[in-house]
Amino acid sequence: MELDLFAAQLSFPLDGFQVEACRALESGHGVLVCAPTGAGKTVIGEFAVHLALVSGRKCFYTTPIKALSNQKYADLVERYGKNSVGLLTGDVSINSDAPVVVMTTEVLRNMLYANSPTLRGLSHVVMDEVHYLADRFRGAVWEEVILHLPDDVRLVSLSATVSNAEEFGAWMETVRGDTEVVVDEVRPIPLWQHMMVGRRLFDLFDTTAQDADPAARLVIDRELVRYLKQRQALDRHESWQPRGRGRGSSPSSGSRPLPRPEVIARLDDEGLLPAITFIFSRAGCDAAVAQCLRSKLRLTTEEQADEIAAIIDKHTGALPKHDLSVLGYWEWREGLERGIAGHHAGMLPAFRHTVEELFVKGLVRAVFATETLALGINMPARTVVLERLVKFNGETHAELTPGEYTQLTGRAGRRGIDIEGHAVVLWQPGVEATEVAGLASTRTFPLRSSFRPSYNMSINLIDRMGASDARALLERSFAQFQADRSVVGMVRSIEKDEHALAELREQLGGADSEFFEYAQLRERVRNRERQLERQGRTDRRGEAVEALTALRRGDVIGIPTGRRTGLAVVLEPDNDRTDPRPLVLTEDKWAGRISAADFPTPAKALGTMRLPRHVQHRTARTRRDLASALRSTGIVAPTRYSKRKSPAASDRELATLRRALRDHPGHTAPDRERLSRIGERYNRLAREIDSKRQKVAATTNSLARTFDRILRLLAERGYTDADGGVTENGHRLMRLYSESDLLVAECLRHGTWKGLAPAELAGVVSALVFESRQDAATADRGPTAPLQRALGETVRLWSALRTDEVGHKLPLTREPDFGFVTAIHMWARGEPLVDTLLAAGDRGQALSAGDFVRWCRQVIDLLDQVHQTAPDPEVRSAAAKAVGAIRRGVVAVDAA
Repeated sequence: MELDLFAAQLSFPLDGFQVEACRALESGHGVLVCAPTGAGKTVIGEFAVHLALVSGRKCFYTTPIKALSNQKYADLVERYGKNSVGLLTGDVSINSDAPVVVMTTEVLRNMLYANSPTLRGLSHVVMDEVHYLADRFRGAVWEEVILHLPDDVRLVSLSATVSNAEEFGAWMETVRGDTEVVVDEVRPIPLWQHMMVGRRLFDLFDTTAQDADPAARLVIDRELVRYLKQRQALDRHESWQPRGRGRGSSPSSGSRPLPRPEVIARLDDEGLLPAITFIFSRAGCDAAVAQCLRSKLRLTTEEQADEIAAIIDKHTGALPKHDLSVLGYWEWREGLERGIAGHHAGMLPAFRHTVEELFVKGLVRAVFATETLALGINMPARTVVLERLVKFNGETHAELTPGEYTQLTGRAGRRGIDIEGHAVVLWQPGVEATEVAGLASTRTFPLRSSFRPSYNMSINLIDRMGASDARALLERSFAQFQADRSVVGMVRSIEKDEHALAELREQLGGADSEFFEYAQLRERVRNRERQLERQGRTDRRGEAVEALTALRRGDVIGIPTGRRTGLAVVLEPDNDRTDPRPLVLTEDKWAGRISAADFPTPAKALGTMRLPRHVQHRTARTRRDLASALRSTGIVAPTRYSKRKSPAASDRELATLRRALRDHPGHTAPDRERLSRIGERYNRLAREIDSKRQKVAATTNSLARTFDRILRLLAERGYTDADGGVTENGHRLMRLYSESDLLVAECLRHGTWKGLAPAELAGVVSALVFESRQDAATADRGPTAPLQRALGETVRLWSALRTDEVGHKLPLTREPDFGFVTAIHMWARGEPLVDTLLAAGDRGQALSAGDFVRWCRQVIDLLDQVHQTAPDPEVRSAAAKAVGAIRRGVVAVDAA
């Protein structure tokens, strides 16, 4: 058996779940393996590589991120040699015809759509971190691959522990055929949970109770509970004491967590290093390292510091010397030589990869990281520390979910090194031991599909299989599988509600009774009132939209409600007839876009003021000067706004219904109130049933309906012909893989980017990939006239596209973001890094080097696609030159 030969080459015995999955694979089955972080799932992927090689076939090993691809490529090269292993990550191509190729999942998806000859001889595909299909931005790619892979390819899907593995496995069986589901929930390294309160480290759970009865429910450690009560009582007592002025007199000073250097030193005393401390902000990670550097904390010997210095030089030797200061190189290097580092997406890739290598080698012993480190990078530690149980999720500060807690603490415990791992939560006021225990003891992380058809996906499906087969394929997605399962429960609920409805109808005397008729009449009155209320809102919005489109540059208006109440001046009008959002500056120095939602009464010009020809509204000084000028105009915002009369007051139908209700015999019935309450329950339940039926209808075939809407829009714009075939423009769209794929195709189709210099083309392309981290106002329109024209035309095409998307009820293509335009233009023209980072920043803060490199590489990726697909040779040439101009200095170093 091949498994025996493979196992003999390993330095450790296989666990039961690994043996089960490998045997299923050797028997010709596909496998879905769900196991905790660090359990050794990748061994099963490596066995698939072994099977492909011994049979003379190919294996593709896919990962969600480039860093993981690089890591896995290095592992496989060490085992099978450079000639047998290749790497494809979008901007890196090494030995792509090798029998084993490591790649990002997007690369495989693109291969499948292009019917690449590289797919010939493929027998196995490993999809590492397959639970990424829940990612709302990239998850659809995983389902596309699963659905499009040839049936004879064995699929090895490796996932973190999810609570609906059986459901996921059932879907895999439906679309891929014979699939074995292997679930292992036992961590290979036991995890001990702790809380650090001040300088004291407590076990979270009472281990003696657990030892006595392993099946018993987890009990919080009694000593921890007692100590926290004493601490809280002391804090309450201190809060009643008079506040002094000396240092340390604040009543809350005793409740603060230990300073970070002292936490690390305490963990070192307990033998709990190396440790990863998760801090949910990049600035927080950098501040933690700086705090440790200001202390006397040192975690390395002189010999280790020398070894660290050599590894740093290996990774960063190619960095331009004149850029080192702006990159924060010397502080970063000092931290590493003392065994301390940060790790987050804002760091330069070369810095991040250096930290990863040093941590794995045990030379860096304390890392302060954002949660991105938990997403698959192989950096296990002995201990994981959580400073807070709240993180910003992009919209608001939200408490950690049990799934997130499990994923973060899953990094604790290094297989083959540690006999146990440790998770430490730092106590602070407001954190209850029961809350931490709830997170630590819950294992619920359901996998939810994020799949939906995009323009690129739809046009590729049309070209490969035609509309009918494409529709059928979409119906086989995991998203539709989950939706259809949810419908089953809803249908049962409808049946149950209908029985209850029949009982209420009988209480009213049956369908032919006088009072049932009265109850129905009341419902008609209510419906008409609601209809008129909706009509009033629609009319008000229509008037607000019309008023906003009529505004001109320099008009002074009054914003009647919300946080921006008061005077504002229009900087950029917006003539969009569906959703105008003019750019304004308020008297409070806020610059941003307003919408019809801000105006319950239509906006009107109260006067005008002169504006400079070019308003740099992103700069604080400009906003301050303009706001001052606005206040000096003498124009006063109205204090009261006239209210629009309700349409219900003059509606004849409503008046007739109300009169019929008063004249109905049921209106004077002796038990009218009791029966009316029953009638209201009946009507409410009838509305709920109707709503559920609509949800069932909307859920069934929902993806196919979205697909059909996309096809109608593509046909209207000339991407498919009258027979449903793909046109020349459609073939161009097929090769554009971008969040704004159709907008890019439209710009190429209309020649919007013709005549641009390479740096100018880089600038306009950046507007379609860049996303400002904060809700900042749109930046200036570019440093040159051709670039300003191209950006203006791009926005005009986007506005027209969005109008069509609204009409077709499709998800909206996001608005171009000009926040990176000037910076990428400067960089592509060869200007210094320090100036470029400042130009790319916001509110006077420079963009981090890591973010700068990441956005540059995304611009390069889209420019590469433009170079391949643009119909105009001049645009293709400019794109190729722009790629070369951007790929220099920090952008070219350690490209991963």
